[in-house]
Amino acid sequence: MSDPRQSDVLIVGSGAAGLTAALNLAERFQVTVLAKGRLDEGSTAWAQGGIAAVLEPGDTFENHIEDTMVAGAGLNDRATVEFVVENAPAAIERLAELGVPFNDGDGDDRWHLTREGGHSHRRIVHVDDATGRAVQEALIAAAQAHPNITLVPDMVAVDLATSRHELRYSGAGRVWGAYALDRTTGRVALFTARATILATGGAGRTYLFSTAPGGATGDGIAMAWRAGCRVSNMEMMQFHPTCLYNLEVKNFLITEAVRGEGGRLLNPRTGHRFMPDIDPRAELAPRDVVARAIDAEIKRFGLDYVHLDISHMPADFVRGHFPNIHDKLLGLGIDMTRQPIPVVPAQHYTCGGIVVDLDGRTDLPGLYAAGECTESGLHGANRLASNSLLECFVFGEAAAQHIATHWDELAPPPPIRPWDESRVADSDEEVVIKQNWTEIRRFMWNYVGIVRTTKRLERAQHRIAMLTEEVNDYYGHFRVTPDLIELRNLLQSAELIVRCALHRKESRGLHYTLDYPETLPEAVDTVLVP
Repeated sequence: MSDPRQSDVLIVGSGAAGLTAALNLAERFQVTVLAKGRLDEGSTAWAQGGIAAVLEPGDTFENHIEDTMVAGAGLNDRATVEFVVENAPAAIERLAELGVPFNDGDGDDRWHLTREGGHSHRRIVHVDDATGRAVQEALIAAAQAHPNITLVPDMVAVDLATSRHELRYSGAGRVWGAYALDRTTGRVALFTARATILATGGAGRTYLFSTAPGGATGDGIAMAWRAGCRVSNMEMMQFHPTCLYNLEVKNFLITEAVRGEGGRLLNPRTGHRFMPDIDPRAELAPRDVVARAIDAEIKRFGLDYVHLDISHMPADFVRGHFPNIHDKLLGLGIDMTRQPIPVVPAQHYTCGGIVVDLDGRTDLPGLYAAGECTESGLHGANRLASNSLLECFVFGEAAAQHIATHWDELAPPPPIRPWDESRVADSDEEVVIKQNWTEIRRFMWNYVGIVRTTKRLERAQHRIAMLTEEVNDYYGHFRVTPDLIELRNLLQSAELIVRCALHRKESRGLHYTLDYPETLPEAVDTVLVP
């Protein structure tokens, strides 16, 4: 391909959603894929659990739809849920064709299916306890082998190029690509395309404890919002109940499946198993219930963590089911076949995001989005386990299909202004960025965490307003750096989360506030309009 800066389609993000879209488009079009760091640094490679699909005899689409709606506390859009669930088995087939080595089943069963919290059947295909890594490797290999796909690592997207960046200013909110900072040169390049797909992942790094990779700073959500897209349900931040508590190792997740296969949650001080007191489903209750229960236990007893214990199961069974987790913990001096694992809840998944339709279209012409940066209506108020990778495949393909079918309606980009940094200087105050970053993550954890109150949310909002002024001033005067871009997006994401949380006057799913503990009779999306 001649110049990756001028392609037919630009995709920002190299995870499951972005690469699925790229592979579906590359038969006909020249595609450029930007990755913020290495190609495999996004959340996809971290997904341990697996991918949910109806594959077991006796399981039905209706069951999977129902489980998803129940977990999502009725806030899901039923049409979206049906669309994703019905397309799931085909998505799994395509991954198997790409060479993803899903675990084999016993006897006549083609694949081994596991079960996770909130599912009524065994319906999760997996590759041991590291499904995401296997999927990511297969997608990258296929994309690298395709002559029409150019993968560009180390590009930090700054903003979308819209009609207001045209040489002849136009008021139409059309998107023509994006500006991105090249980490190797420190310069901002313009990438133009007829269609742009945001597949930038979630905003988990707004929180102090998060299982998200370092790059999950809500870039796509913030960029789309600044360009004029609606954003919805950002208050629905999923906290994974069981992240390893270890001061050396940040964000190591202990998969849901450990509880699915018999793991119990215990108070480390009293040894009491507390989940049966709270919910008849005990450890297999949905994530929001389990995370709140752990949070309450930690606060009530002044603990640093609780114990997750599967040592009562046979050692071979534990090692066989969780080889990667077992090895990782052993390296830290914990033998999970004999000892409990110290765990805390951590931010895990952004259920809200950019509003998209079933074709992955946003509010702006020429701009599509897929995966964790979107609010498609699939997850509602709480994502069901192993529906996240699934959403990436189904919507990555849907966006690609819509672009291909409507190609003739997508005009070639007009001349766009290059990035202007003639009036800025190099920053001398990196410490300001570090300080603000830490401050945001700490007050978001304390004030906008698992349990909220209006007063705490207002405090967070006040802090965000002050920091925004400071960061915007900084952004206007200094040359952009990857840290500054991330800080700006992090702050924007935090502002959207708090604004959504203050708007919802009820507790539903992941949004739990002491001021409005009841759930209202009707489920309504929180939609913010720029």
